[in-house]
Amino acid sequence: MEFKVIKTNNNARLGLIKTAHSEIQTPVFMPVGTVGAVKSLDAYDMSEILDAKIILANTYHMYLRPGSKVVKEFGGLHGFSRFDRSFLTDSGGFQAFSLRSKTKNDDGGIKFKSHIDGSLHYFTPRSVLDTQYDLGSDIMMILDDLVALPAEKKRVELSVKRTIKWAKEAINYHKSQQEKGIGRAQNIFGIIQGATDFEARKTCAKSLCEMDFDGLAIGGLSVGETNQEMYDTVEAVMPFIDANRPRYLMGVGTPEDLVENVERGVDMFDCVMPTRNARNGTLFTSFGKINVKSAAFINDHSPIDPLCNCHTCRNYSRGYLNHLFRARELTFYRLASLHNLHYYLNLMSEMRNAIANGDFAKFKRNFYAKRGKFDS
Repeated sequence: MEFKVIKTNNNARLGLIKTAHSEIQTPVFMPVGTVGAVKSLDAYDMSEILDAKIILANTYHMYLRPGSKVVKEFGGLHGFSRFDRSFLTDSGGFQAFSLRSKTKNDDGGIKFKSHIDGSLHYFTPRSVLDTQYDLGSDIMMILDDLVALPAEKKRVELSVKRTIKWAKEAINYHKSQQEKGIGRAQNIFGIIQGATDFEARKTCAKSLCEMDFDGLAIGGLSVGETNQEMYDTVEAVMPFIDANRPRYLMGVGTPEDLVENVERGVDMFDCVMPTRNARNGTLFTSFGKINVKSAAFINDHSPIDPLCNCHTCRNYSRGYLNHLFRARELTFYRLASLHNLHYYLNLMSEMRNAIANGDFAKFKRNFYAKRGKFDS
């Protein structure tokens, strides 16, 4: 993988990532394709309509079903899904966290029961990489020890200790596998933990920066803390993250979160919010959010967002989408998801242009000036 910072505007960065499958301009938002597909959309939608350069797939779910060996037989995620651009795969650590009633972490890894059939499994720093080698993703995330917030100081310290230990094991294993010809075109990112404890974050970041990761992620946020605590934590840890590698804030977030964290120097994001909200009838616009299932839109002939040029806004009205939602027509999920993802991807494009032009501060002022004028 190649990464270079093309231009900075204060802390905001315009960059370029090159993987074996695509060139990715940063800052970038990665749509989430949990089981190898972004919900209600296919590879054509993602590449030809939305022009997404990279999407995220979920190692935990692909491991359980259909199994990584099945995916490998089809040529990895690219051959299986027919999306021929880049994939990032997480390690499954977040799913172990989110399904924590069925999991138990120890110093060696994470024990869990399948949410599908209750079968027992054990993720280790090595095993999650073996799964991701089969999946053939362009960027692989290591196993980390995630904690819910707020958390006791002892638990945060244990999380950092385990995360550093697992990171060393993962990077050493990955290098040894590459020497054997395995995963040579795949890249590996470390994950910085530490909750909202600035010193814990600093310790973890400095330790991971000493390791030969291709990129570094900030994990363990957007899991119970306030937005301001998230922003303050990102700002505090950023000076200790190598500026020559991509910086990825995992699982974030709202449009406001993207703007705030790009301003603080983050390069990569992912979140289920645009597609999940779409399925629930909440659509993002330049002026805020609208709930298209509201009766107020039954006779509305206008597009979702008059400033949007997505496939949905160019062809369909709020009234039609209101009808589709109320009728429980499956077409609604596709049209709404196309719009919300277009909004997110276009927002990133606007931020890249603002950084390139040296006027990110002006962009941010205009972004917030529009917010709240069309909420319903």
